Amino acid sequence: MTDLELLTIGRVSVDLYAEQLGVPFARVRSFAKSIGGSPTNVAVAAARLGRRAAVVTAVGDEPFGGYVREALQGFGVDTRFVGTHPTLRTPLAFAAMDPPEEPALLFYREPSAPDEHVEVTEEMLATARSAALFWVAGSCLSGMRTGPTATALLEARGRRRHTILDLDYRPTFWPDRAAATRAFVAALAHATIAVGNRRECEVAVGASDPGAAADALLARGLELAVVKLGGEGVLVASVDGRTLVPPVPVEVVCGLGAGDGFGGALAIVASRLLCADAMPTADEVEALLEGSGAPA
Repeated sequence: MTDLELLTIGRVSVDLYAEQLGVPFARVRSFAKSIGGSPTNVAVAAARLGRRAAVVTAVGDEPFGGYVREALQGFGVDTRFVGTHPTLRTPLAFAAMDPPEEPALLFYREPSAPDEHVEVTEEMLATARSAALFWVAGSCLSGMRTGPTATALLEARGRRRHTILDLDYRPTFWPDRAAATRAFVAALAHATIAVGNRRECEVAVGASDPGAAADALLARGLELAVVKLGGEGVLVASVDGRTLVPPVPVEVVCGLGAGDGFGGALAIVASRLLCADAMPTADEVEALLEGSGAPA
């Protein structure tokens, strides 16, 4: 695979989703397995839509690491930048659909996860410069080695167009909220687009009101600010104006992965149980839009 259209960087995990909906972890009887992690899901979503995508991450040298690599290849994601850590294990993420719209999450990443220890390479730098779109998951900025690697890739890209910072705030990955804010502010100086929900925008720029958050993001030199509003849709803002994009109604089975599949049919992902395996094809996106009467 050459001439990548999308390069993402950040976490990966084996995700285990409760198959019983609306019950807490203590009452869950069985789980469905998939791969996950925000930048991993974004790469899968793009590959499912026919785009040439790769993810910069790492797994453990054990069976789950092999499963992740095989699953990515099955989805059509380039795995050249998926490293293997010799001692740390591939992390697990458990999800209970309680409630389905905002599942309870439990991460197993102790004492650390392989995706926190990705070392930069010349090939990564060259690809970050040349890819049509570079997507950085904000959570990876907390990684011991991956944080500096992501920063190096951002600097190498030189704020080229379509450099996206997905704010992706997960409190469990940070020593405190202030540390996340400092990292997000520094990364925004290299980005041209920012994507986040209201809470993530508040962490990054101190504003949770969608309009104020968009203003604060654009004031940092971004071309585009995308504020996700859940069931209310999405606010898309640029210096030329802003648009509130309404949602396509669906019956929510699992809200996880909906944000990661945002560019690849948000509604379809939310109506399915898994994340990576739920990412839609182009035909499915078109069929949903035609059936809902939403603009293509």
